[in-house]
Amino acid sequence: MTDTTTLDLGPQARLVARLAAGVPDERLADRTPCPDYAVGDLLGHLAGLAVAFRDAARQDLGHTTNTAPDSAAPTLPDDWREALPKVLGELAEAWRDPAAWTGMTRAGGVDLPGDIAGAVVADELVVHGWDLARATGQEYVPDHAALHASHAFLLAAAEEDDRGGGIFGPVVTVPQNAPLLDRAVGLSGRDPGWAPSTTR
Repeated sequence: MTDTTTLDLGPQARLVARLAAGVPDERLADRTPCPDYAVGDLLGHLAGLAVAFRDAARQDLGHTTNTAPDSAAPTLPDDWREALPKVLGELAEAWRDPAAWTGMTRAGGVDLPGDIAGAVVADELVVHGWDLARATGQEYVPDHAALHASHAFLLAAAEEDDRGGGIFGPVVTVPQNAPLLDRAVGLSGRDPGWAPSTTR
């Protein structure tokens, strides 16, 4: 895995916030590359993971870090247009503390090293940013450093899985000369060619 201890999550977090701001209310029920999530569910998931990993970085362990992500369907708060960018900013700021990348923490009910938790949240922001952009027809160019961290994390996870699967689903084979984002998306269990029209 690449060294993520100096990774600034701010650029990727701001990009996700801009993508969220570009979602019209009438698109909240649209499908996404996540089979179980509509756009509104995906935004709710992003809000929840931002809180959980913010608190994980702060070592503020409790309900937000103990709850498994699949324990309940994501809920999109009524004030999400204000709340989501705010918590994404807090997430990025929390991970600017070098102490967040050391020792042990907890997220999703799992104890894990701080540097691994940082890689996980970088990956979540990159992959779900792609999900959101694809579902809503927005341009997506992820932060370079976050993308590299995401790809390294997903590649390590796939190589450690003796079934050849990824952490989000079975790996989708992508040519080795494909763009890095496509390779990361494939490792996450998604088809880089996914478009809303292909699901109907």
